[in-house]
Amino acid sequence: MKRLGLGSGMQARFVLAMGGAMLVVVAILAVLLGRQAASQREVTRLSGTVIHELFDRSMRSRGETMARELADALSNPLYYNDLEQVGALVRNVSRQRAVGYVLVFDAKGRLLHDGSVAVPDYGRAMSDPLAAKAVAAKAALVQESPKVLENSMPIMVGNQRLGGVRVGISLKEVQVLEAQASQTLAQRLEQVGTRHLGWLLLMLALLVAIGVAVVLYVQRTLVTPIRGLAMAARQIEAGDYQVPLRENHRDDEVGELVRAFARMRDAIARHDREVRHMAYTDALTGLTNRLAFRETLDHRLMAARASGHQLALLFADMDDFKRVNDTLGHEAGDEALLQFVQRISEAVSAAGGDEALLARFGGDEFVILLAEGDVAAQARELADLLVRELGKPLRVQGRELFLGASIGVTLFPDDAADATTLLKNGDIAMYQAKMAGKNCHRYYSRAMDHAVERRVHMEQELRGAWERGELRLAYQPIFRTRDRRMVGVEVLLRWQHPTLGTIPPSVFIEVAEQSGLIEVIGPKVLRAACMEAAQWPRSGDGEGMFVSVNVSPRQLRGGELPDLVAQCLHESGLPASRLHLELTETAVIGDEMLAAQLLDKLHRTGVKVWLDDFGTGFSGLSHLRQVPVDGVKIDKSFVADMQRDPDDLALTTAIIAMAHALGITVVAEGIEQEVQFDLLSQRGCDLAQGYWLSHPITATAVVQMIESGA
Repeated sequence: MKRLGLGSGMQARFVLAMGGAMLVVVAILAVLLGRQAASQREVTRLSGTVIHELFDRSMRSRGETMARELADALSNPLYYNDLEQVGALVRNVSRQRAVGYVLVFDAKGRLLHDGSVAVPDYGRAMSDPLAAKAVAAKAALVQESPKVLENSMPIMVGNQRLGGVRVGISLKEVQVLEAQASQTLAQRLEQVGTRHLGWLLLMLALLVAIGVAVVLYVQRTLVTPIRGLAMAARQIEAGDYQVPLRENHRDDEVGELVRAFARMRDAIARHDREVRHMAYTDALTGLTNRLAFRETLDHRLMAARASGHQLALLFADMDDFKRVNDTLGHEAGDEALLQFVQRISEAVSAAGGDEALLARFGGDEFVILLAEGDVAAQARELADLLVRELGKPLRVQGRELFLGASIGVTLFPDDAADATTLLKNGDIAMYQAKMAGKNCHRYYSRAMDHAVERRVHMEQELRGAWERGELRLAYQPIFRTRDRRMVGVEVLLRWQHPTLGTIPPSVFIEVAEQSGLIEVIGPKVLRAACMEAAQWPRSGDGEGMFVSVNVSPRQLRGGELPDLVAQCLHESGLPASRLHLELTETAVIGDEMLAAQLLDKLHRTGVKVWLDDFGTGFSGLSHLRQVPVDGVKIDKSFVADMQRDPDDLALTTAIIAMAHALGITVVAEGIEQEVQFDLLSQRGCDLAQGYWLSHPITATAVVQMIESGA
């Protein structure tokens, strides 16, 4: 009985020992498995958090960068209402992955472009939940909804807000990418855990040794790489894309994960470089853009303040560049722009020094910064060189174009102490160069500020002057030389301001031309003149008085003049033969083909066309063969000294003879003395006008002169 009890006790102890050992093994295995599972969960959670933060930060940064860059790029096209260029920029951004939409709107929140061809909602107020804050935002704005992360940015030109842009990042697309990355990581970790579990089960007999080995193996092959990746992810999140990764030649999932992470790091770094390149480089010319130039200017100003050195800034703007786009198309405009850039770059390399920086500010504006040596002398030499080189003709699409450039020069610290003022002064000086006749350069002076302020004030006052009744029509009678009978009148525009008094036409017409207001005022003058002339009685010989209206070069180049004339004639009932249009000689120079086409359309309606200020342009009589006109008006500068200067008399005689040979009527203006009238009459001049014959009169006085048979 004792043996049996002993045997039973040993067996029991063995069973108990085996059971205990099995329990220990199971416990150890459970502990090991629990540790592994916890480690895997921790790694998955940490990696998932890092991936989520990385994607979130990347998308927010990307959206803000795209919105800011697009707002800068859209300022100039939106200012000039260039919807074609706006659409091109919008579509370029819309093609990028995860971009759900791009919306461009004006200052009132009305949609201008969404990247589509038709833009079905063009001009409609945006009504989506995020639109109100986007329209009201005065700076960068980030909004988020369950479906989209939107970055809004106002579009500014100086202090004027033209509208804004909204770039929507699709959160669904971002979540898909993030879920794919997290799923791939989880699958890799699960495969690694499954493989390690198999090794543990196979090596139970050597539990302790294998356990230690497995722990060390997991630590070395899994935990350390994952921790390294997590640390690298945090560095990438902080913006350090050059974080090194341990050399890895493993062929397992962890090795693949490390290599995939390295590729992702390189892709993010490459994308960041591309974004920075897009943000700081002009897409068409490859030059530094406004944003990069402003940053460089700020740095160089700091250095110049510290060293006491001077800086020079040249602000260059192409003359009449819009005419190239309007007449030849934007492809020709781009070609002309690239030729300009090449000439500017060569001039800067020749006269600007090694530290000179050339940037495109948008459209046809360029800025050059000189920061080395005697910058004042360099600026003078470079400005002279640019005027010479840019004034040479361009060959675009088989045509020879004369454009030129207006250049403003300003110095630091003489003219300004900060970047904003320096750029403003350069722009003011450039504008003064345009006022001086274009294709020249001007230095900034403080007196220019007052001139610009006066011009801006006059432009503001001129807006709405017609509606307020401040602008009125006057008429300069035109007489036939053979019998001194009035046969027509020239329409003159007068401005009587309630506080400034009478403003000379030579002042406000120039402001209207340069600001574009002439395109609004011109049609109103033409319509009013037709309406009044249609009510005048016929003269004693039964012929109706003709009315002559001056047409701006802008109206001619716009291409809508024939339709406008036809509409005014239809509304007023004035016979087409009684309407004469006066064009300056310079209005047809540069594109005789377009001018000839428009004038041919006008001729077919019966309207007559005169060439005003004849003889003062660059081409003289050569244009009479190419551009069909019915009459020429000899400029008053020839008439004024005709009796004292034999050259003026000879030129006037030649103009009359050659014009008559071509069947063209000749009108002399500015006649202030009887001897001038007699000389012109003797040489066969057909018509005449001037203060000796009559001062400008009102419409009522015109009617009285007609009824009196004058």
